[in-house]
Amino acid sequence: MQTIQHFINGEYTPSASGQTFEKRSPLDNRLIARVAEGGQAEVDAAVAAARAALRGDWSRMSTEKRVAMLHSVADEITRRFDDFVAAEEADTGQPHHVIAHAFVPRGAANFKIFADVIKNVATEAFQMDTPDGRGALNYAIRKPKGVIGVISPWNAPFLLMTWKVGPALACGNTVVVKPSEETPATAALLGEVMNAVGVPKGVYNVVHGFGPAAAGEFITRHDGVDAITFTGETRTGAAIMKAAADGIRDVSFELGGKNAGIVFADCDFDAAVDGIFRSAFLNTGQVCLGTERVYVERPLFDRFVQALKLRCESVKYGRPKDAGANYGPLISQEHKRKVLSYYERAVAEGATVVTGGGVPPLPAELAEGAWVQPTMWTGLPETATVVREEIFGPCCHLRPFDSEEEVLDLANDNRYGLSTTIWTRDLGRAHRMADGVEVGITWINSWFLRDLRTPFGGSKQSGIGREGGVHSLEFYTDLRNVCIKY
Repeated sequence: MQTIQHFINGEYTPSASGQTFEKRSPLDNRLIARVAEGGQAEVDAAVAAARAALRGDWSRMSTEKRVAMLHSVADEITRRFDDFVAAEEADTGQPHHVIAHAFVPRGAANFKIFADVIKNVATEAFQMDTPDGRGALNYAIRKPKGVIGVISPWNAPFLLMTWKVGPALACGNTVVVKPSEETPATAALLGEVMNAVGVPKGVYNVVHGFGPAAAGEFITRHDGVDAITFTGETRTGAAIMKAAADGIRDVSFELGGKNAGIVFADCDFDAAVDGIFRSAFLNTGQVCLGTERVYVERPLFDRFVQALKLRCESVKYGRPKDAGANYGPLISQEHKRKVLSYYERAVAEGATVVTGGGVPPLPAELAEGAWVQPTMWTGLPETATVVREEIFGPCCHLRPFDSEEEVLDLANDNRYGLSTTIWTRDLGRAHRMADGVEVGITWINSWFLRDLRTPFGGSKQSGIGREGGVHSLEFYTDLRNVCIKY
């Protein structure tokens, strides 16, 4: 059984209290690690180390050298690729091909992408007239914001943590990371990489633990933390925003979503079925950009429902490296109970269960894991709980529609506004719909196709701010103006 410790000031350390918590495998509920449980003492130590690093070698390092160091971080992750894949598989139980072909490579790429952005991005300069006719020059400079508190989620833990740490370090900040208690392994392992390539002590710190009245909250309330970035549910984001109000500290949030998929009758049928299947069921539905509401133009509705049903019923359950396994468990027993409660609620509110709705039959060695069936419903009104609330599980409700105007109203009638995916061969319609949907990200005839230079984030209650490319720099740097009188 593994022991996972905090990483503070370049050293792996236990908690001062000696407290630990259990990490159990989502595959079979087996105890796989004991994790140091951080409290105020560990947060204080991590913040102190991060603040000291801001005044040390890290602050004096040239941009060119910092960029080269972050490229070395990415290369070392790639060199230890199998270790990161194994750690993520143990924490999440997701299929090997998802972690090895997407999540870990993207985690490494996040360091190179943002290192190159900071190396090449320009700032503004303006010449201005003055009353004496001699003029003045204004120019902008970027400075690191300071110590960044990074509260990262469990659904794609390495990718989403480095999506924040990469730009934060590229801009010259230091970080205190609190990974989800469900997925501590890759954040801890990254400390070994930082030490191996010579990142100064205190630049990258990790404190494990829980959220409310624990490590997460202590980070967000710490007066030595200059800004907070968080990915997770909207309710937690609201609590962090209140904490950040003390000290008037910046926040960047990517929050909940109840994303719509819109399928028009003129779509490429097979591509649309494949795209909606992926968007609803990839990572066992534990994707912030996932599709839980599907609207299909009426002439295509019955055929589409049946085709998607067949895809759901063809999934193969298994351990990450099992031959053909393409569907994993939920992250935990707690989340399993939550998702199954929504499955029960859907039936209670009158849903027609097209497929799924419970726990799959499994071999004895997996029976205690956090497994649920991919599930489809029809027949519910838009007011139904499972149509309104984010479930974050492998499920979707499907409803027919008759016009662009109708489906646009349906898609927008939600407090969230993270993403949508639209399937049509009509280019004019695609542009009209993209202009009308109230979301931060729209995909046309695709899903999860990400250029890391583009703005990423949500509208309405799905977030604050944008990440990606130069947009990340707006959060991780202070842009300062210098005015020189001639």
